[in-house]
Formats: sequence, C-alpha cells, structure tokens
Amino acid sequence: MMTDAAKGAEGQRIGILGGSFNPAHDGHLHIAQLALERLGLDAVWLMVALQNPLKPVAGMATFDERFASAHSIAAGDPRISARDVEAHLGTRFTAETLPAVVEAHSGVRFVWIMGADNLMQMDQWEDWTSIFNTVPIAVFARPPYDSQVLACTVATRFADCRHDESRGEALADMGPPAWIYFDTPLNPESATQIRSRRNRETASG
Repeated sequence: MMTDAAKGAEGQRIGILGGSFNPAHDGHLHIAQLALERLGLDAVWLMVALQNPLKPVAGMATFDERFASAHSIAAGDPRISARDVEAHLGTRFTAETLPAVVEAHSGVRFVWIMGADNLMQMDQWEDWTSIFNTVPIAVFARPPYDSQVLACTVATRFADCRHDESRGEALADMGPPAWIYFDTPLNPESATQIRSRRNRETASG
C-alpha cells in the first residue's frame, strides 16, 4: 500500500529518478532540472533505493543518510522531492517498484528518468525489458558514456521505440515502450568521485 509520502496529484506529469544517492550530488540535480524543462513535467521524484542489487553493501551509507542527502539537494527547488517509495513497499528492483507506483496513481503520467551510464548496464537489471513496457523513459547524457550509449544492448533492443528529443514534452503521454535520448549539456559529477574525494580528505586530515 502506498503512503502519503508517495502521492501524486491527479493529472500530473511526474518524472522518477531512481538511484542509491550515495551521496546525492549536483549531477542528480542537473538531470532532474533538465527533465523538468525538456519533458514539461510538474515534478520529479528522487526515488532512493533501499539497496541497489548491483552495488556492494560495503561503502553504502544507510538508507536514512542517503535519503537525507537526496532531500538536501532537492531543497532548493519545490518541484523536486526525495521519495522513500521503496522503503514503504519493501521492493529491491525497479521492475517491481514501478508497476506498484503506476497502479497506485492511475491519474498520473510517469516518466522514468535515467543517465546514460545506467542505460549502458541496464541489461543487468532484474526483468529490465518490463521497465520499458511500464512507463516511457528519458535518458540523459552522462560522461563518458554519451558516445557509446546508442550502441548498447538496451538501446539497440528498443531502437524502434526511440523518439527524437524534439518530442520531449510529448513523452509522458506516449504509451510504452517509448524512450528518448537527450544529448544535453553534461555534468561530470558522480557519487564515486565524491566518496573518493571525501576519503582522501579524511586520510589527509
């Protein structure tokens, strides 16, 4: 059962940017704001994962710490908010979470938002093809993957369902499978870089 923390208003167009947010950073905010602009969205949810199955537990901050991090970067834009949907549902896989969210919000048009780095390895996700058949998907350039992304396994599998980025504002209204790759200005910030920098600072301090 969905909680008040995960509600969306009838008729809204909402983007969902999922991730570990370990920690959340300017790259996440950059993609969220691009999605608001290019997709004509009312809101973007930063959906914090309980535990990414493809990432090691070692070095992963607690859910509460990661949620607080996502909440912090969203604080400056009222259209962006951190969401603890998976914590309430108890799901671990996007393929489980998205259908539950869509079912609970029949009047909301959702778009799944992701960076090119995640599309490159999406074929390792649990039941990944079902995600394409659940909601439209917006993929945004992320260095250094932008030159390779359209040749990856996932992109070629759904090549016939790809639309031009000029149709961004129509994506939320498209029936899945439908996706767009946005070759947008890049933000190189990554959680790995932030953690490495913090570790160096701790070691030198």
